[in-house]
Amino acid sequence: MSNQIKGELNILKYEGNDLLETIDIAAVEYPLTIYLEDEEFATIVCSPTNIKELVIGFLASEGLIRNVDQISSIDIDEHRGYAYVYLKIKQSINKEFFSKRMIGSCCGKSRQFYFYNDANTAKTIMSRHTISINECFSLMKQLQECSIDFQQTGGVHNAALCTNDNILFSYSDIGRHNALDKLYGHVLQHNITVKDKVIVFSGRISSEVILKISKIGGGILISKSAPTTLGIELAKDLGITVIGFVRKEKLNIYSHPERIIDAMHLPHLEMKT
Repeated sequence: MSNQIKGELNILKYEGNDLLETIDIAAVEYPLTIYLEDEEFATIVCSPTNIKELVIGFLASEGLIRNVDQISSIDIDEHRGYAYVYLKIKQSINKEFFSKRMIGSCCGKSRQFYFYNDANTAKTIMSRHTISINECFSLMKQLQECSIDFQQTGGVHNAALCTNDNILFSYSDIGRHNALDKLYGHVLQHNITVKDKVIVFSGRISSEVILKISKIGGGILISKSAPTTLGIELAKDLGITVIGFVRKEKLNIYSHPERIIDAMHLPHLEMKT
């Protein structure tokens, strides 16, 4: 299996009243099966790049590890699409906890839907890091300019960890959740502090995305896409500033505007919870 995120296809293209044979570039789709302690745990449909970061981030998102020191080894068979993970402290895996929903209290404010493991690993973000609206536009422009794979395929999502001025690193994947897991895996591998950083993202802001941001520890999420109602409810409860629809010098602030420098002179500004 190629470890490239994109590949060439022979296609017929209709354009200008003509039907032509040409070559198109498409995103590669790759099934990765993760074995944990010799037991099949999950299969992820992903892009076949940065697989180690993806596995680490996925396991952390699922609440199976909190840091890379808990992993004994990761062996990846890229050709067959398998990742074999062994932990330093073996644990029995109750798969019900990774597939069954529960209703729990989110920070004591409202009742939200979680997976069992989410209730144990989601955390309230207390970061006081701030950003300006112009910095939001600049970071989104940088993400779009460096997203060559998206420009060529139109079929991948991107997630980047940034300072207020620049992108530190970014990851691409056909799955928006996978792109965030790769970013999370990198953060854990390199023990990076996230509370003074910003996450810039290309995908829809769903409840699952907000939960991942919470686990990563990000206080500010910037996306070019739309949120869901449950995603915003969770962001409010978990202390995450969500800025969406960042396009053409326009954006929407959905939660916790106190981290937006331009809103600080508006003490009357309150967002309904």
